[in-house]
Formats: sequence, structure tokens, C-alpha cells
Amino acid sequence: MCTWYLEAADAEPVQSMAVPLSYSERDPVPGGCNLEFDLDIDPNIYLEYNFFEISIKFAPANLGYARGTDPPPCDVGMGQDSRWRLRYDVYQYFLPENDLTEQVLLKHLQRMVEVPQVKANAIKVVTLTANDKTSIYFSSLRVQGVIYNVIVWDPLLNTSAAYVPVHTYACSFKAMEGDCSSLGRVSTKVFFTVFALLGLFICFFGHRFWKTELFFIGFIFMGFFFYILITRLIPIKYDVRLILTAIAGSVGGIFLVATWWRFGILMLCMLCVGLVLGFLISSVIFFALLGNVKIFRDDVVFWMTFSCIAIIIPLVFMGCLRILNILTCGIIGSYSVVLAVDSYLYTSLSYITLNVLKRALNTDFHRAFTNVPFQTTDFIILAVWGMLAVSGITLQIRRERGQPFFPPHPYKLWKRERERRVTNILDPSYHIPPLRERLYGRLAQIKEFFQEEQSAGERTPLLL
Repeated sequence: MCTWYLEAADAEPVQSMAVPLSYSERDPVPGGCNLEFDLDIDPNIYLEYNFFEISIKFAPANLGYARGTDPPPCDVGMGQDSRWRLRYDVYQYFLPENDLTEQVLLKHLQRMVEVPQVKANAIKVVTLTANDKTSIYFSSLRVQGVIYNVIVWDPLLNTSAAYVPVHTYACSFKAMEGDCSSLGRVSTKVFFTVFALLGLFICFFGHRFWKTELFFIGFIFMGFFFYILITRLIPIKYDVRLILTAIAGSVGGIFLVATWWRFGILMLCMLCVGLVLGFLISSVIFFALLGNVKIFRDDVVFWMTFSCIAIIIPLVFMGCLRILNILTCGIIGSYSVVLAVDSYLYTSLSYITLNVLKRALNTDFHRAFTNVPFQTTDFIILAVWGMLAVSGITLQIRRERGQPFFPPHPYKLWKRERERRVTNILDPSYHIPPLRERLYGRLAQIKEFFQEEQSAGERTPLLL
């Protein structure tokens, strides 16, 4: 007969679940060769998390043995008759999105206890040998519930046993600020809501309002790199960092617009536009296909491949710049709506770019597996993203048919208009003084207003 004791740290009632499992002498013993944690035989999985990643650690298993006999030695020999033949399969199971209730957690924990259930319901992430470190890293998914478990397998006897599952939401339910009940800070919601409104305008009208689009592209360019730089160099609060990023992004947008207005170099502007689209496409490729490929755990290989994909996009469309610009307006502008939705409702689609940002900010993120769930909410938001992008691209292509590909050089137009006004005396604007003289005249009037009126002294009346 076995007796279990359960102690709750708080006075509030808690829900618990106990699942007794029986194993034979042929089954491996999870945590049977524990040398790191407190228990002699420790089948528990230990989990830690931060903003960037989740780490799980577990003690190595031992071979099975009959009740009442001594366990096999853990560190004597490395042959097929020792624990070194064992294999460890790490499984990951995602809870329903946007549901943090205890009832849902306990219901799904039952699917991650026994070996057949784990194999049927969860995703196998990686298989470790006894020579590998018993620690695995995953991308941290805030507010998204995840259950992890490890199955130890004896290939010689073809028997398996499961560790004790562990779960996390990558957030704290008791935090005073930024707890699990709030998806994001107020500053984040304001920032991405304004960003999405501008992006929605660009999605449908970006090519027609060329300067507004350039501001949008310059904002993304400068804001992204500035956020990485200031985060890695200066330890300041998140809200301050976000405000500085908004200011820097605005400066970048104004600079790109000013560059176009003064120099009118279309290829330079379209290079920036194409690189932003290439960045998103490259992020999608790594998010959907290449993120967990072993070769890309090397930072040099990852960033070289990522940069090449991003650069290829503007090169491919270099012969049809208007199509490139309209595609960028539709795809990038509509994706800004996805980022804004993530501030209010969790969606895995935000990790398309967030994984790249995490890798740029954290030098250890390369070791993390970047799996994310794709559930009903994500399919809906993906459909909305696709409809917005297709609608914006189609509308702009139809509206711009028969129109000039791009607006003329603003500085040349201004200079030509200025010369016309100087030479054409019939133009009413010819009689308007230049801007510099008008400013000087206005300043002179302001100075006279603040100057005291001087006494003229005695005056003699005029005698006729």
C-alpha cells in the first residue's frame, strides 16, 4: 500500500491530480541515476524561463531492475549492458490558446502522463542519447500554456517509461505588473495600435501616397535596429526604450523622405522597400521551415542565409519596381495589423518576426527550439492577414493602371516652379516676396512689437 502527502504553500484551496503508474523490471527507471537534484531517484523535470527561452532539465535514467535487488551501477562501463544505451525523447504539448484555467490544465495534463498518450498527443522535438546533456531549450511563449515530458527508451528491450510532466505559461500569475492576465503593457498596445493604423493606410494607399510610405519604411528600418542597439547596450526600462524607439523610428522615416525629396534617388528608396519585404519573407521561411534545422543553430550560418534571402527579394524585382512597391505595401502593411492584434489577443503569427528579434538580442537563443502552436485563432488571423494583403495589392494595381510608375523628383519640381515664378511677371505669385525675405520681415515686426516707443522730444508746430 502506498500513501501520498500533498502540501499547499497558500491557504487557498488548490486542485490536484494524482496518476499512479506501474512499471515492470524491464522498464527503465526515470531519474534513476540522479547526481544533481535532491532526491535519490528523481523522475521530475525542472523548468526555468525568462523572456527569451524556456529551459528544462532532468536527471539521467537507469536500467530497470527487480524489486528488492540492487540497481545497476550508473557510471561503471559504457557498453550496451549499462544505462548508456538509453535514449530520451523530448515531447512538447500546447494547451489551448488564451485559456489559463486550472480545469483545462488538469484535463490536458492527463494526456501527458503515460507513454502511449504522450506519443499520441504531443510533438516529439528531439531525441537525446546518454552522451548528450539532459537539458533542452525552447523559445519562450508568454501566456501560451505548454506541457513538456520526456520518455526514456531502452532500445535493447524495447521498453519505455515517462518522467513527470511539467508545464509553464512563461509568465507569473502573481506579478504586480505584466502578469499572465494582461497580454501586454499599455505602452505596447498604444505603439502597435498606431503602427497598425498607419500600416493599414499603407496597405491600401501606400503607392499613391509615396512619401507616407517612405516614412513608414524608414520608421521600420531605423526603429528595428535602434531597438536592438539600445537593448543590448543600455539597461533601461521597457517603456522608456519603446518611446526612444518610436522617436528614432520617426527620425528614420523623416530622413528617408527628406533624402527622396532632395536627391530623388529611386533605386535607393526601393532598395529600402525591398529589404523590408525581404526581411519579412526570410522571417516567414525560418518560422515555417528552417527554424529548427540543426545547421542553422550556428549564428554565422543563420545570419548569412537570412541576409541572402532578404537581399534576393529586391534583386528579383529590380526590373518591376512598381510591383515590388505595391507588394511591400500590401504585405508589410497588413502584417502590422497582426502585430497589433497580438497586443490584445495571443497569436503565434507574431513570432514570425519576434523570433528574429530574440535571436538578435540574445546570444544564447540559437540553441532554443522555436516551435509554436497553430490553432483556431491563428487560422482566423492568418486569413485576415491574407485578405488584407490581397485586397490592398489588388486595389492598388487596379488604381495605378495607366498612371506614372512613381512621382517625379520633388526638388526638381520645386526648383522649376521657383524659376517659373521669377520669370513670369503675370503670375500673381511673382509679386510675393521670397520666403527668406518674408521670414525676415516677420521677425522685424515681432522685434518692433516688443521694443518700447522712444520719446521724440519737443516738437515745434508748423507755422504757415
